[in-house]
Amino acid sequence: MTEQTLSFIDLQGHRVASVLTAPDVGTDRIAVFCHGFLSGKRSTTNTTLSRLLDARGVATFAFDFFGQGESDGPFEALTTTQAVGQAMAALDLVRQKGFTRVGLMGSSFGGLVAILAAAQRQDLACLALKCPVVDFAEELRLSFGEQELARWKDTDTIPNIMGGPDRIRLRYAFYDDCLRQIAYGPARTITAPTLIVQGDQDECVPLHQSRDLYDALQAPKRLELLPGADHQFTKAEDFRRMTTLIADWLSSYLT
Repeated sequence: MTEQTLSFIDLQGHRVASVLTAPDVGTDRIAVFCHGFLSGKRSTTNTTLSRLLDARGVATFAFDFFGQGESDGPFEALTTTQAVGQAMAALDLVRQKGFTRVGLMGSSFGGLVAILAAAQRQDLACLALKCPVVDFAEELRLSFGEQELARWKDTDTIPNIMGGPDRIRLRYAFYDDCLRQIAYGPARTITAPTLIVQGDQDECVPLHQSRDLYDALQAPKRLELLPGADHQFTKAEDFRRMTTLIADWLSSYLT
């Protein structure tokens, strides 16, 4: 497969770093990836899916959200609204590059972004979601508790949810924006066939969010809860099963 690094400009004028991977034989089919919180375009999930989809003749396009990876920042000014705008710009870009059948995949926070973007489009062939956050404000309240939320509001910093010792600068405006970006309602307008994959031992995203999302979706849909799998799918077999399910779903609708 051929890999091309490039960048595009979002509606606010920020440079967004991205990578386009395409089969050597060429294709007009592509899956656009939205990575998780504090992750990046070259996450293990994204690179694995790129390899699996390349073998099936499907190109992939991954990008770094604002303030993450190689994209313009700073991270502390990130909002969900801004991330959705960047996903919309990425989808428009691959259309401009001649890809006619487009799928969308989102992981965790990227799942929330993908849901909100898909709700605004009629041109997606399919949607795949890996342990999607549907109501990030709820997840943050459950994870942090009231005392930590108050500290966030006072200091514009949050604990390092990836396990590091240092607090991370993120403006409390992110939480306020999340309260306006709850995805159950928008999901009802999605027309693309949608897959949801989550581990039933996910320690980050409440399981009821995926179940309630599934109920809200009106398009063809499938929910897979993997027994024993955690949020990161840290067991090799869980990760293999998750990526296979997503690759199968995307390729079945894109080919």
